[in-house]
Amino acid sequence: MDVRAEIAAERRELADVLDGLTDEQWDAPTLCSGWRVREVAAHMSMGFRYSFGRTALELARAGGNLHRMTDRIARRDAAALTPHELATALRDNAHHPWRPPVGGLAAALGHDVIHGLDITVALGLGRQVPKDRLRIVLETVKPSTLRFFRANLGDVELRATDLEWSYGTGTQVARPAQELLLLAYGRRLPATAADDEGGRTGREKEA
Repeated sequence: MDVRAEIAAERRELADVLDGLTDEQWDAPTLCSGWRVREVAAHMSMGFRYSFGRTALELARAGGNLHRMTDRIARRDAAALTPHELATALRDNAHHPWRPPVGGLAAALGHDVIHGLDITVALGLGRQVPKDRLRIVLETVKPSTLRFFRANLGDVELRATDLEWSYGTGTQVARPAQELLLLAYGRRLPATAADDEGGRTGREKEA
């Protein structure tokens, strides 16, 4: 698959979602603990708006703590930029080459997919990420991923019910692939989308 094309499509589709939100939805909480839709959208476009040098300076100001840096920037930019500007930043940078420090293009797609789900699942919008994109992001689920996002999945087997994919060993948690991705990336699913065993295994926001 052309991962770059999938990244561009995901960003455009999410920009369309953002453009359709009400003021109340922009201020609603997401699956990223402590972040509203505004902060998540600001974080998603940070890599397009900040140069490497500026990012390094912000990281130094945060004492080298990546989570602290991204949290501060997201809150600051969410207050400074309008919803239209945040949606436009995502759409206009559909083909931007930004990617996380590790993981390459698959990780860049994962960044957009996970944060998009942070918004759409929390708002109950029912958006389904295309299966081909999910398959790419599922390949990024590794022990290092779980550790970074502090996903508590010891002795658990994640098994997708809508495509062929599983991860881990132990008590089986069988759910649609995009719900399992959220668990692997340290999210807590809303009570309506997961039971106590599967839905309360994760925490933390993505850096």
